This record gives sequence, C-alpha cells and structure tokens, in this order.
Amino acid sequence: MDFNLFETAKKKVIVVAHRGTCGGNIPCNTLASYEIALKQGADMIEIDVEMSADKKLYIFHPGMESSHLFHCERISRMNSEDIARLRFVNMDDTRTQFGINTLDEIFETFKGRCYINVDKFWGHPVEIAEKIRRHNIADQILVKSGLSDKVLTALEETAPELQFMPIVKNTFDAHERLMNSNINYIGAEVVFNSEDSAVASDEFIEMMHKDGKLVWANAIIYNFKEQLSAGHSDDTALTESEEKGWGWLADKGFDFIQTDWPLMLINFLKETGRYYR
Repeated sequence: MDFNLFETAKKKVIVVAHRGTCGGNIPCNTLASYEIALKQGADMIEIDVEMSADKKLYIFHPGMESSHLFHCERISRMNSEDIARLRFVNMDDTRTQFGINTLDEIFETFKGRCYINVDKFWGHPVEIAEKIRRHNIADQILVKSGLSDKVLTALEETAPELQFMPIVKNTFDAHERLMNSNINYIGAEVVFNSEDSAVASDEFIEMMHKDGKLVWANAIIYNFKEQLSAGHSDDTALTESEEKGWGWLADKGFDFIQTDWPLMLINFLKETGRYYR
C-alpha cells in the first residue's frame, strides 16, 4: 500500500478514528479498537503515547489512569513490569482482558495498513521519532503538537523527515516561519470555538491549500463546554443534524475530520456525495 497524504486528500476526506473505535467491552487505545476502526473504513488511527519510568513507550492517554484503568498511579511513574499487569475497564467499569499496548506493538501491527497519527508527540519527540525510524514507517506517520520550542527543535535537529502538523487555536501566525524551517510541515490542526475564528475562515483554508498544506478539523468532543469546531461535532451530528455537524466541516473543505464514529461519518459523507473529492 502506498502512503501519500496529499494524494489521499485529493481523492477523499481523510477520516481519522480518535483512539480507535470503542464501546461495550472494547476500550479505546487498544489493538482491538484500532482494528475495529479500520473495519469501519477509517483511513487513519489516532494514538496517544506515554513513557514509563523505565523509558518504554506505551499507547495510553496521559492522565486517564483513574478512569480508564481504575488505577491511581501515573503510567509515567511505573515500570514496564507493573504496567504489564494493568487492564482497561469497560463502559460498565468492569475490568477487561485488554492490557496496555506498547508503541512497538502498534507499529508492528499496522505497518503498511493505514495512516497513523501520533498524538502527544510533544512529550517524547526524540524517542518517538527513533521508533518511527526503526520500524521504517515514516510515510504512514503524522505527528502533531503545539508550537513548543522543544518539539520544533527536536524536529529540525533530529527528525526533519517526519510529517508534522501544529495544533493551533483560533489564530495561526507561524505559517511563514514553518514554511521556511527545516521541518516537514504539511498543514495544521485547527481548533476554533467560533465560526468567525480566523482558522475557520474560507480565506484561511484557501490560503493553506494554495500553499500546498492540509487542514485538520475535529468533530470529537472531550468536554461539551469546550467545543473544538464551534459546535460542528459528533454530538451535533448524532443528536441534532448530520448536516450541521459533519456536513458543515466537509463543506468547509477540511482535509481531515477526526471522529469517534467513523462508520457513521463515512456513510453520511458517501450518501451526500461529500466523501470523494
């Protein structure tokens, strides 16, 4: 399978499965949830990365130990032997058979199969970049982070080949800087709480596309009080109006839509003629 995000974006909306597809007894951020996301048609899976006390990289959302594991200690303070004994809990707060996967396991399982968005890249950029190189899957990988000096320096000095998107909120004034840097800057993830935000404007999206960059929007909801795309969300699509939720994002011309409901989003986009460009 050939991987080229720009060519894929020319053909269709790139649907990203946020932490895989979970529900029932299948927790998020597990091999099972990612396999289900691919069965539902997702083009890309989103993974969260954390490092243990003995420097091993795991797939886990930092800070979610109490809710996802019923465990009070942070993964970052535990060694790999203790982490191996942990199990995710399901929707009914019952322990499952699913343990925490290593980054190596994810890369080995999905090599050659799909795009992979490495979130939380900012925590351990050098170590994550080394793993990507070791598995020889840079063409599948998209790393995202806020615009921190730590991450930008790591990318420029140790991993200029990695495809990178900064995460920006409402405005974005680093476009020219990144265009002229030694970074494989391919676009931006935009977060906006108002349709009037600069990064949600037609002018911004057109400018990015004119400069050969891609734009990522989120339909996901972490907290309904803090909207990521001005209310054009999975919640809106599923409980109010698919047009207002997903249709608005597709019509704006966003190249990526991240969702917790990939199958339903893809079906909607296909049924309304928006999936293929």
